[in-house]
Amino acid sequence: MTKYEQATNVGLVRKQNEDSIAVIEPDTFIVADGMGGQAAGEIASRMLIETVKNELNSIPLPWNEETLSAAISKANEKILSEAKIHSEYEGMGTTATILHIAQPKETQPQIITQRAFYAHVGDSRLYKLEHDYLKQITRDHSYVEDLVLKGEITEEEARSHPMRNVLTQAVGAMPDINIDVGSFKVNRGEVYLLCTDGLTNMVDDREIFNILHSTKNPADDLIETALNHGGKDNVSVIVVGIL
Repeated sequence: MTKYEQATNVGLVRKQNEDSIAVIEPDTFIVADGMGGQAAGEIASRMLIETVKNELNSIPLPWNEETLSAAISKANEKILSEAKIHSEYEGMGTTATILHIAQPKETQPQIITQRAFYAHVGDSRLYKLEHDYLKQITRDHSYVEDLVLKGEITEEEARSHPMRNVLTQAVGAMPDINIDVGSFKVNRGEVYLLCTDGLTNMVDDREIFNILHSTKNPADDLIETALNHGGKDNVSVIVVGIL
């Protein structure tokens, strides 16, 4: 079982919120950060959420990383199709980060170790709160992340790079997308964070760690901190605790 908090905010600069977040029972969490002209980003992220919900609800449990990936692929097809129908939506797309916490089998309720599955496209992120630091589980699909991996710039330089918002992968932006997937064990007491880059571009990992580690209302406090640091983008978070 899990407990969770979620929050989203338009920020202090943007006129509309192109982020979408959702919780799908049982214990499945999604953040999506849309992009595109006019209201296209909002439409893309909303379509991602709606399509993933419909796809997952049509598939019997148990779900795994391939189930999540297939749902994102279906959303990619639908967003591309919508852009072909409506020329004003051309080029729209969205990030997608999904976390699913699988339930222990009813025949083995004494087992407290569970397994989590994730699927990911773009630069929204999934983190795990460790004892003394914040571990990033997903990898950004971005131009600057590629530069970091090549050793051409440091992670600190990436935070202020003028092309830090350029994505190399986005749902709905291209016919074939590379969806990162994975799984890992989770245990009681662990905390996970899903967020859009409206948080991570405004608040560094150390400050995020401190908030998750010390506050009673981490989702709201993370949003407030991003706004206090300028709130230049929409910001969305889901904080998941394993019970």
